[in-house]
Formats: sequence, C-alpha cells, structure tokens
Amino acid sequence: MPSVTRRTRFIAMSLAPVLLLGLVSTSTPAFAKSPKPTLAQIAAAKAAEDAKRAAASAASAKLAAANQTLRTLTAQADHARNLYQQAQRELVVAIGVSDAAALHAKLTSADVSAAHRTIGKLASNAYIMGGGLTDIEPILSSNGPQELADRLSTLSTLGSKNSTALDRYRAAEAIAIVAKYQADAAKAAAKKASDKVAASKKVADDAKFAQQSEVNKLQAVQDQLMKELASAKRVRTTLEQQRQLALLEEAQASRAAQTPGQKKIWPDLGFSGRSTIRTSVAQRATAVAYARKQVLAGKPYVWGASGPNSFDCSGLVYAAFKAAGLNWPNWDRLNAALYSTYTHHVALSELQPGDLLFYSYNGSIANIHHMSIYAGGGMVWEARSTKTGLRYSDMYSVSGLMPFGGRV
Repeated sequence: MPSVTRRTRFIAMSLAPVLLLGLVSTSTPAFAKSPKPTLAQIAAAKAAEDAKRAAASAASAKLAAANQTLRTLTAQADHARNLYQQAQRELVVAIGVSDAAALHAKLTSADVSAAHRTIGKLASNAYIMGGGLTDIEPILSSNGPQELADRLSTLSTLGSKNSTALDRYRAAEAIAIVAKYQADAAKAAAKKASDKVAASKKVADDAKFAQQSEVNKLQAVQDQLMKELASAKRVRTTLEQQRQLALLEEAQASRAAQTPGQKKIWPDLGFSGRSTIRTSVAQRATAVAYARKQVLAGKPYVWGASGPNSFDCSGLVYAAFKAAGLNWPNWDRLNAALYSTYTHHVALSELQPGDLLFYSYNGSIANIHHMSIYAGGGMVWEARSTKTGLRYSDMYSVSGLMPFGGRV
C-alpha cells in the first residue's frame, strides 16, 4: 500500500511541469491581456489635460469678468428704465396741466370778448343817446330834469361798473394766456426730458443685450472646455489605470510561471459535476469583466455578501454570472462546495477564462473552503479574506487547489 502511494505521488510530480506549461501557454482569447500604455503616452495625456485645464481656467476668468460687466450694465439699464418711467409720468401730468390751462384761457378769452361787446354797445348807445337805442331808451325816457339827471347818474354808474368788470376780464385773460404759455413750456420740457431718457434707456438696453450675448457665447465656450477637460482627464486616468493593471498582471503572471504550484493541488479522486454547460464564451467573458471591475474598485470582503458593495468568494461568483445573464432557477446563490457540484468539470490544462477554481482543506468536496474565477494566464479574480479583500492573484497562491475547474 505504501508503494502504491509513493507511485501515485511520483506520477503526479512527473505531470506537474507538463500541466504548468499547459496553464502558462494556454491561449485565452476570451480575456485579452490588458494594454500597457507607455509613460510617454501618459505624460502626453497629462499635458493635454493640463492644457485643457489652463484654457478652461482662462475662459472661466473671462466669463467672470463678462458677468460682472453684465451686472453693471443691468443696473444701469434698470436705472435708465426707472428714469424713463418717471419722465413718462411727469409728461402725463404736464400734458394734463397744459390742456387745463389751454381750456381755461379759451373760456376766459370768450368771456372777455362777450363782456367787451356788451359794454361797448352800452357805451356807444349812451354816447349817442339817440332814438331807437333800445338798450338805454328806458334810461333816457324821463319826465323832467331831475329824473333825467338820476337816470344819467345810473348810466354813469353802470358804465363804471362794466369798465371794472372788463378790466377784471382782461386781467384774467392775461393770466390765462400766461398760464397756458407756462403749461406749454412745461409740456415741451417734459417731452424733451422723456425723449432724452428714452434714448438713454435704449442705449443701456442695447448695451445690456450685447453683453448678454457675449456672456452666452463665453458660457458656451466654458461649457465645451469643461467637457473637453473631463474627457482629457478620463483619457489620462484610463491610461494610468491600464498601465497599473498591466504591470500588476505582468508581475503576477511572472510569479505564477515561476511557482511550483502543482504540489498544492490535490490528487484527482474522480469527482464529477454537471454533464452540461449553461454559459457561452461571451457570458463567461462578461462574468470575468464583472469580477475584474469589482476587484479594481477595491471592494471589501464581507462573509456572506454578494454585492454590490462587498462580497465573499462565492458571492463574487454568484454576482458575476448573474451579471452575465444567469438567473434563478438556472443560477442560484450557493456556497463554494455546492458550486463545485453545480458546474461541469474540466481539467486544469483546459481552463478558460470564466471557469471556477476550488480549494479544499483535505481534497474532498465537503471541505472546499474557497473559490475563484479564472482570469487566464494562471491568474484568478477572487474575494480572498477580510484582510486582503478582493484581489487579482496567482491561482496557486491558496493551498489545496482541487484538480479540476468548474465551467458554469
């Protein structure tokens, strides 16, 4: 019995180099190697980003100055509009006063003319004192000298009173004419002031409109430059991340190629899984891309978690293939041991990106304690532990690798 055990170990150790070479040289078309931008490319991208930032900063300064000018012109336009509205109100009042003075002068002039005609007629009749003068005949029809004297005295008094009334009318007429002149002058002044502030208002409004157009143009330039800056920043960041990932892949792949990891693989005891495969190459590539994204995002390891903010090892596998389009009842949340029986087993030399790898404490299905997603080139994406979190690792970096992979 001991000799059989030694012979089995010898065969396994003899096959190890062959399996290792197969793993390292296996073509992995479904998971392309990350591009590795040069430092010069990254420097050029950074220079382009800096240039866009400088242009955006200069445009921002111009925009700020233009906005300040616009605020000043807006204040001036508002002030001019207030003056115009005040002048319009004053013009309305002046027109009203002028119209009232004109009407008063017209009425007064008519009254003076009428009084003038009446008194003139009376005076003329009194002077002539002839017959047929009906206006003063009653006065001249007397019965004696004394009565005539009395009537002449009355006529004299009447003439004196009418002269006084005429003088008052003439004074009123003069005042009315002056008032109309002054009202017309005030109306003309108000119209002139209104026209002047209207011109000022138009100048202010035109300046404000022109400045607003300039501000709009500068704002459009600023918006475009900010978009270009964001794009340049994304380009620079992507190149840096791609280079970092490529360097990590190179380092890990180099270590994987030099690791005598086959001694960490349990012997094949003939475990079998499903007889069918449920996924396409494209779906497995999608699952790999999902796992990669979570690792690069630095998500933490939390036992029992299956995303989106944290994962454990089987939770990452579940979420990755769910993202690839698998759902219940064809896909469910299981532990690592059950996933090993729930997948189609393939030899380690036939691994493809998206296949699952399992790790056991003693080589039995029941004691599988960890699993990962094969990335290609001897590397895996995995949720390792609370200490290390999600990571990109050498497939042999955990002891107890089962001698098969599981294809979903």
